[in-house]
Amino acid sequence: MDPVTRSSTVPSRTGPEPAGDDVDAYLRRLGLEREPPTTDALRRIHRAQVETVPYETAWIHQGQRWSIDPREAMRRVAHDQRGGYCFHLNGALAELLSGLGYRVTRHVGGVHGPDGPDAAMLTNHLVLVVHDLPTAENPSGQWYVDAGLGDGLHEPLPLAAGTYRQGPFRFVLTQTDDGVGDWHLTHDPAGSFAGMSFRSAPVGTDAFVERHRWLSTSPESGFVRVLTAQRRWADGVDILRGCVLTRRRGDELATETITARDAWFEALADVCGLPLRSPDPDRDILWASVLAGHERWLESRED
Repeated sequence: MDPVTRSSTVPSRTGPEPAGDDVDAYLRRLGLEREPPTTDALRRIHRAQVETVPYETAWIHQGQRWSIDPREAMRRVAHDQRGGYCFHLNGALAELLSGLGYRVTRHVGGVHGPDGPDAAMLTNHLVLVVHDLPTAENPSGQWYVDAGLGDGLHEPLPLAAGTYRQGPFRFVLTQTDDGVGDWHLTHDPAGSFAGMSFRSAPVGTDAFVERHRWLSTSPESGFVRVLTAQRRWADGVDILRGCVLTRRRGDELATETITARDAWFEALADVCGLPLRSPDPDRDILWASVLAGHERWLESRED
């Protein structure tokens, strides 16, 4: 049996194929041309996605309320130069891949901390699997695709147990029978999270709606407490959390606290790839939220 089986009742996508102009605009943002589905093309798309489209929660701190409708997410990426978190990034990427002829399924995932896999965390992450691209190294033709983990994957992984090195990070992918997920990704100890479990059964976008509502609105959500913007590179990652900018290249790590408004917006645009095209009132709301979060963080360090 294949590592991931497709249910006949759950389609790999929902609704009609995305509009051609959305696909073309998306590809222009990624700096890519249309080409038939291949493993090399998939790698190019994945690399361009994580290097170009930021993992970002600025919209929460602007007082905006985004849905996780994948077509809306695709249009924001393609036309508005925005990103999002996993539901938006992987949702939009699934639309792009489907529009290019790839067969894609969505899966429930759960990012967890150092205590290990936890069923309560499931649905806090959307995972993609691309099918029908067999190679000598991956005869099943199934690929674990994930542009929604911040400092996670730079390229797709074969959906096969193994240890994989991508730049400064070492990932371990295993098949599991732990009552939580069917697969587990262990992040490098230098990464921002411990690991992520996901299930083999395909699901629709509606599986994530309630969790998205909590993550984007609850005062207890880390996304609500602190803004984050991240871009992954072949040799590292840039992460802006609140007013703290962290840049990793290989084994070198540089951290800077930015509390000057203009310098912070420059870092958001130039380092994190998020040149916000919003009116000044939105910037005022965003900056006030970022400063408040930074002050809370400083107070927590003093406790």
